[in-house]
Amino acid sequence: MIINMHEGATDQEINHVIERVREAGYQAHVTRGTERAIVAAVGSGGRRHELEALAAAAGVMDVVPIAQPFKLVSRQVKPQRTVVNVSGVSIGDGSFAVIAGPCSVESREQLFSTAKAVKAAGATLLRGGAYKPRTSPYEFQGLGLEALRLLREVREQSGLPVVTEVMSTEDVDVICDHADMLQVGARNMQNFALLRRLASTKKPILLKRGPSASVKEWLLAAEYLLAGGNPNVVLCERGIKTFETETRNTLDLASLALARELSHLPVIADPSHGTGRPTLITPMSRAAAALGADGLMVEVHPCPERALSDGPQSLDFTGFSHLMRSLAEPLRANGTASAAAAD
Repeated sequence: MIINMHEGATDQEINHVIERVREAGYQAHVTRGTERAIVAAVGSGGRRHELEALAAAAGVMDVVPIAQPFKLVSRQVKPQRTVVNVSGVSIGDGSFAVIAGPCSVESREQLFSTAKAVKAAGATLLRGGAYKPRTSPYEFQGLGLEALRLLREVREQSGLPVVTEVMSTEDVDVICDHADMLQVGARNMQNFALLRRLASTKKPILLKRGPSASVKEWLLAAEYLLAGGNPNVVLCERGIKTFETETRNTLDLASLALARELSHLPVIADPSHGTGRPTLITPMSRAAAALGADGLMVEVHPCPERALSDGPQSLDFTGFSHLMRSLAEPLRANGTASAAAAD
């Protein structure tokens, strides 16, 4: 249930409502807007009739049900958009964030040259996999702790905050020590034990949509993070499985737009996984920028044909520079700011 407070409701009136929500057996989550406060009563097994009775409490404008199964993620609970800060880089504030880098950290030279190139082209964050979930157990699985150390070193040298994937609850602490943002990969979107553990961290989370997940399932996965106490969540549309076989996945831009409509969380696109074809990355990136996405995640490698993972869907440095320049027009059309667009 949502308890909408009157404009000018006092702190005493708001605190009274919070106390009554808790007494009724629910969690109380407060959003204070520029005009009024909203108290969301979230949970199950509570006494609903006690919430409905709050319509008569001082300072309360009305009490309405939350229409969606995802509560804290919903724009009904928080009409204003969330801005996630990743070590000084804002995502969701009206600018266009670009996360770029190799699928896997392979060597110091590979990582540092990529960081230099993507920063020069206008990227705002650096990605690099330390632990890689692969379809075959015989494929490169990542450098693990060595990769994390390289990521921390390159962050200090380049100034780019780093994003890397977390696959296991056992790795959360060590990754938090080395990375600025933790990525939940598509295969782990519904790893609820991992989501609960990440909810207890202070680090921003990048939550990728599962390849067969509906938008509702994706947003409910985000709900685990917010309900557990971590509001710093960015959603990433990375393509879904369809009957199409000519692309790796189908980048679902309609669902990206829908997620931004239903949720206050920032939403970015991953055209690398979403298409699997380097020739499609730029046009799909431009399309995502035009429809209002909050940013991109793009795989970039010094020599894609030599990459140990995802080479066929990676851009080289020249291709990434071209992509960044091409974003100026669609971003300018919808009034979005971008470092690349300003060049």
